[in-house]
Amino acid sequence: MIKLPASIRYLALLAALLLSVVIALTLLPADMTTDDGPIVSDISESELIARGEYLTTAGNCVSCHTAPGGEFMAGGLPFETPFGRVYSTNISPDTETGIGNWTEWEFLNSLRHGVRPNGEHLYPVFPYTTYTKVLNEDIAAMFAYLKSIPAVRQAPSENALRFPFNQRALLGFWKALFFDSGAFESDPAQSEQLNRGAYLVEALSHCSACHTPRNSLGAQRSHLAMSGGEYLDRVADGNYYPWSAPNLTSSARGLGLWSQQDVEDYLKTTRNDFIESYGPMNEVILNSTAHLSEGDIASIAMYLKSLPAVDEAAAVEPDSQIMGRGRTVYNLHCGTCHLPTGQGDSKMAPRLNGGSLVVQSDNPASMINAILYGPQLPLHGLSQKWREPMKEFQYLLDDEEVAAAASYIRNSWGNSAGLITTDQVARQR
Repeated sequence: MIKLPASIRYLALLAALLLSVVIALTLLPADMTTDDGPIVSDISESELIARGEYLTTAGNCVSCHTAPGGEFMAGGLPFETPFGRVYSTNISPDTETGIGNWTEWEFLNSLRHGVRPNGEHLYPVFPYTTYTKVLNEDIAAMFAYLKSIPAVRQAPSENALRFPFNQRALLGFWKALFFDSGAFESDPAQSEQLNRGAYLVEALSHCSACHTPRNSLGAQRSHLAMSGGEYLDRVADGNYYPWSAPNLTSSARGLGLWSQQDVEDYLKTTRNDFIESYGPMNEVILNSTAHLSEGDIASIAMYLKSLPAVDEAAAVEPDSQIMGRGRTVYNLHCGTCHLPTGQGDSKMAPRLNGGSLVVQSDNPASMINAILYGPQLPLHGLSQKWREPMKEFQYLLDDEEVAAAASYIRNSWGNSAGLITTDQVARQR
């Protein structure tokens, strides 16, 4: 085989890349809309802004577009992905660094098609794959609200994506393979409440962004929708580690464990009879769902409870030696608050038996994070708090002890989630 000189191979690679860019640019959506007059004209500006504030809250825009200690909606929050780091953008109405010069149709195209006003593709870390379903009139209301907030001059941070993922034009190919644009369409066979719940879950609240597994190119695996996903986020010390989002289908180890009232209580107050929110879910509830109407919370819960089961893989059961060691570690470090029965205590600690989606999850990442780093409980006045927050165990327990204790919890008192290995614990360290 003839080996080409390095310079020729480099030129060939460059030519291939340029050709790919040219082809990708031709894949921009043909149905993008240019300025065609106001999207909504039958309500007052004040009503439109108020409606947009509610919808922006339902979409939880603030959690991603406001960095800790930063200005409201000015962006700058880093997202760690398998492809590198991406920063959220400034969506305040600043004319130089934000969306102050955008039209509502350009804003619509960003949500509907994932495209900037200059035609560049947006990275799907911005969840336009679900925002595409937001209705035109709701997008117009969200834009009106964002245009009404204080403008903040803050230039966007530079992304740190690896080659070739830093080539935006190549997202044209990604979209051709994995992205279908289009507004939400109600199902006439379902009730108005169920359709409302579907709209909130599938479009505005973009629950699938975390709760659906992804393929090697970061696209959601639609046939496993809402069956649990994994993503990188911060733990208590500020470092990024994998987190697992549980199965929200009606699986016997997923949301089938909860009643509709359990779901409503959790989304409204961060707490139900089984668990209290912790980690990344705190922001979802405190910045978004806790502020929604009772009717919308009920619609979300009804829709989630209607999802057909996507069952977890068969669990590997721990042997008697691991269970015995795990029982010892549990009784020594966990049983005082969670009780030897796993029943928990309304003042001391949540239940671990039967109804904890985190305990039952096929992916134990979030459970291990809670043990190693503490559960990062929500700071609020919405509901009763535990008497003492759970401490971190990363310096008290080694990997074998954490794996044994977690395996014991996941396979006792009616739980059947399977073995946790020391390698899985080490990964979370």
